[in-house]
Amino acid sequence: MDGLVPPHGGKLNPLLLEGQELVESRRRAEALPQVRLNSKEVSDLIMLAMGAFSPLDGFMTQADYLGVVRNMEMTNGVLWPIPITLSVSGEEAQKLKEGQEVALVDDESGEIVGTMAIQEKYTYDRREEAVQVFRTDDQAHPGVQRLYTQGEVYLGGPVRAFSEGKYPEEFPEFARPAETRRIFAERGWRIVAAFQTRNPMHRSHEYLTKIAMEVSDGVFIHPIVGKLKPGDIPADVRMACYRVLLEKYYPQERVVLKVYPMEMRYGGPKEAILHAIIRQNFGCSHMIIGRDHAGVGKYYGMFDAQNIFDELKPGALHIRPLKLDWTFWCYRCGEMASLKTCPHEREDRCLISGTELRAMLSEGKKPPAEFSRSEVLDILIDYYKTLS
Repeated sequence: MDGLVPPHGGKLNPLLLEGQELVESRRRAEALPQVRLNSKEVSDLIMLAMGAFSPLDGFMTQADYLGVVRNMEMTNGVLWPIPITLSVSGEEAQKLKEGQEVALVDDESGEIVGTMAIQEKYTYDRREEAVQVFRTDDQAHPGVQRLYTQGEVYLGGPVRAFSEGKYPEEFPEFARPAETRRIFAERGWRIVAAFQTRNPMHRSHEYLTKIAMEVSDGVFIHPIVGKLKPGDIPADVRMACYRVLLEKYYPQERVVLKVYPMEMRYGGPKEAILHAIIRQNFGCSHMIIGRDHAGVGKYYGMFDAQNIFDELKPGALHIRPLKLDWTFWCYRCGEMASLKTCPHEREDRCLISGTELRAMLSEGKKPPAEFSRSEVLDILIDYYKTLS
């Protein structure tokens, strides 16, 4: 009735317990056998709690896992590109029984964060998962490295979550899919373009979002605030950059800034599909897919994350990709441009690599205004001074 795209799979499926049911479940969980979750698994549980992973009801059983790894499809035919799994060691698995309820414990805090009914326990092929999901088994890839260091047995089954961790308190912009859908509906938005980011936004990012703003009712800036790889900018620094940029350079009635707590897989094309599914659940009709979306190193082609959308079965997703080209400031054009619009040479363009940017910032040098807004650069320079 609100005119927004439907959630993936047809309806939102939040798994966070509330009220008396939460009180009773917490009390019962104290006496249950415990399974400890690493930070990725905790963040996945929170995504399940929020309904951001709708229509999933827990960690994947073997049939769904194999369908996702091999064909990007669960047994019910619903598209899903990256397995959502809970691993334990073989020794731990021997102590657990199928049909058993267990308490899920955050390994870092020691807090019981939910419960799970173990429907199935099964072994898996690490190399197959790595190659199928990440297109490589090179353990220099952060997603592959994490896969090869986790337990060798997966537990599958439905979960119930007790909390959303630290995120609602730490980030005023924290929001669940049901809440953003309400915001978009209240604003009368129907065409909503999402922008995924794990980095501070520079002029190219700004340009992409404003292209999207021209063809939509509004833009949803949706940074990830889960744990990132070493060297990435911390969430609090990035949030300061987003806030000042949106305050000074965006029309407030046309943009919404919210965060979500998933951990990056750096899975390139398949993670782009996962990001799109998540944004469809949040109510977005379109998602900006630019150069090397969710990539790392040189594992993926520049536009592989765009091309994968063309391989999907018709109707597999309601959200549509906005495929935008590599953008930059062109000194000869005198404006932002892309490979599709600019006829000039590389030396005419303001192109700064991530390595070059980090070197300039760590030395206290301010990159040119054509690369990023002055207010954003000041925040980053101050942050890099603390590192030195």
